[in-house]
Amino acid sequence: MSKWEKKFGKYAISNLTMILIMGYVAGYILTWLAPAVMDYLTLDTYAILHGQVWRLVTWVIAPPSSFDIFTIIMLFFYWSLGTQLEKVWGVWRYNVYIFTGILLTVAGAMLVMGLIYLLYPGLSPALASNIFGAGAYFYSTYYVNMSIFLAYAFTFPENQVLLMFVIPVKVKWMGVVYGLILVVNMISAVGQGFWFQVAAIGASLLNFLIFFLRTRSHMHLNPKQIKRRAEFRQDIRRNPKVTKHKCAVCGRTDEDSPELEFRFCSKCNGNYEYCQNHLFTHVHVK
Repeated sequence: MSKWEKKFGKYAISNLTMILIMGYVAGYILTWLAPAVMDYLTLDTYAILHGQVWRLVTWVIAPPSSFDIFTIIMLFFYWSLGTQLEKVWGVWRYNVYIFTGILLTVAGAMLVMGLIYLLYPGLSPALASNIFGAGAYFYSTYYVNMSIFLAYAFTFPENQVLLMFVIPVKVKWMGVVYGLILVVNMISAVGQGFWFQVAAIGASLLNFLIFFLRTRSHMHLNPKQIKRRAEFRQDIRRNPKVTKHKCAVCGRTDEDSPELEFRFCSKCNGNYEYCQNHLFTHVHVK
């Protein structure tokens, strides 16, 4: 991840969550004013393979549901979560997470198309066009947003939100409930043969699973430590002469003492790192 960030990090898109929400706004406007145009922007895999390749990108503006007060609350909620994740993870890693979810959804849609042709080899072109055209409306970034919430619950497990604006609940428990709902919905969709929905949910869960497997070793870190690590990596890239790890007490680094382990202190204010000999014996910086 770090090697790719050094090469392509400058192309990362800031405020990506807001851009996705503005895409929703455009999708709602098209749905109201020109629904026929919206039909040409969905993730219709049959149409894509017949030349309408722009659908590989334009489907992300497909609104997740009908527009009402709950939709506004949902969009504001996900904007808040995405913004916090972008600040803690860094713009590049947040971009990777979102675009991975989008690419997995596209890949899942293509796999579903292959599965349907495998199950129904004599499918006529007209019927196939109708089936995949209707199924395309199952694909939106709604489930990508769900994976944002799961990642947020993993990163900030002890944070609290007000359920129904009244009941304080820790995010980790809401994340568990959301994850179970997704799994149950996916099992139900498999049982009913709703393969388009299976692909959408499966892409969301797979995206989070990849994230979890890559970051499970950092579960002991709190959000402030994660943010300090991200800032420290940025300082390293701006000034290559700075060593990767340096003890704030003895000054030893991982270059002159590779046998030492270095850790950030969660109780110190600022970007302070200590070797294993001074991690628990230093005076905390306030």
